[in-house]
Amino acid sequence: MSIDSNSSQPPNPEQIPEQNLQPDDFDNSSNGELIPNDLTTQQALAAISSLQSPQNTAVLLKARSTVKPLTTQTISVKPRALLLIVVAIAITIVGLAINSQILGILGTVITLLLSLAVIWPWLQELQKEWFSAQEQALVVGFLGIIVAIAGLVKYSGLSNYLVAVGRKINWEASGTLAEWFGALGQILIAIIAVYIAWRQYIISKDLTIQQNLLTVQQNIITQQQTIDSYFQGISDLVLDEEGLLEDWPQERLLAEGRTAAILSSVDGSGKAKILRFLSRSKLLTPLKRDRLLGRAILDGTGGYCEDRLHGVRVIDLGVMLAGADLSGTDLRWTDLSEANLVHANLHECDLVKANLSRCILYEADLSKADLNGTCLFYGSVETASPRSRHKPPNYKTGEYTGAVVENVDLSEVQRLSEANRYYCCAWGGENTRNTIPGGCEGIPNKLGK
Repeated sequence: MSIDSNSSQPPNPEQIPEQNLQPDDFDNSSNGELIPNDLTTQQALAAISSLQSPQNTAVLLKARSTVKPLTTQTISVKPRALLLIVVAIAITIVGLAINSQILGILGTVITLLLSLAVIWPWLQELQKEWFSAQEQALVVGFLGIIVAIAGLVKYSGLSNYLVAVGRKINWEASGTLAEWFGALGQILIAIIAVYIAWRQYIISKDLTIQQNLLTVQQNIITQQQTIDSYFQGISDLVLDEEGLLEDWPQERLLAEGRTAAILSSVDGSGKAKILRFLSRSKLLTPLKRDRLLGRAILDGTGGYCEDRLHGVRVIDLGVMLAGADLSGTDLRWTDLSEANLVHANLHECDLVKANLSRCILYEADLSKADLNGTCLFYGSVETASPRSRHKPPNYKTGEYTGAVVENVDLSEVQRLSEANRYYCCAWGGENTRNTIPGGCEGIPNKLGK
């Protein structure tokens, strides 16, 4: 059985210069065109979205959907309407003064209609502010139930029965009418008190949600400031005054310590930003070193030489990402080779062109991740094998250059190449084979368990 080698891997440990990589290496990629009038808006939206992690975005969307904006509408009354109301009031008063029934009734009707026309918009705004659409529906529903019950009592003959029963009751023994009205008043007061308490609860809830929204936004800003300070600190630590890499052993240790500290204090989105910065800055890549001074060697084309077999990384991630939650993050083109990602959550993670060779992915969750062009091993898939603790890797044949993919969840992964599918089926074990899209029929289980 012959399968092509991993397309994202060079035939030798020397890395292909990035200048030879073209944008069309990505599938389904498109460049959006922005007109000048929309450029500022698009940049602002991009800046805001870059500060928001998936978890914080969900909180913000929930808060925005819950909090209702307070809108006020100015009610304008024409002077003519006020003049007519004053005239109608005067007519009513004159009718009452001269005891004229016609003028009194006419003035009363006109005054009532005009007054209702003036305060009606205010009543509508009050009703919208106090009652939501759902509450309005409930009020109408309860009113309908009351009217329906009254109709049933009236037309089913139950009213006559109730009247007959009422005539037999000794109302003097049951209490006076004033006592009944007093009890009704107390009930109404209790209802009003409950309504006021309910409104206070709603207002308090809205204020709490707004406060939580502000807290989330402040946390996003604080985290971004912390990450920016880390970027500047690492740059000052490993670069000299001319901008060249000047990483002595103690400086590399301090850089690793800072990285370990900040990775444990930021969320998944923050971790992804840090990993992209370190990877694109070649701080995670094993660099070829001067055997006497230990300094990185230039490749003559504007970059540093890579040495996968004997190179030294500025920052060695080690176990910093073990059990990390990186779900839904952007890790395109990141160099995570030899990193320990045991039990890591990479669900729906974008791993296009990422380097995961010799990476420990034991029991990691890669479900729905995009693995287009992801490097899981070097050399030929037929001779590639997972990393070994005791044997050095062979980057020509692929022996011991592969990632550990035992018990990895690969369900619904996107754009998994045939070479990577064969490798995962061969070295993933039964648990991994059961989750690989397309199955592993005809591919031997080289792991043996």
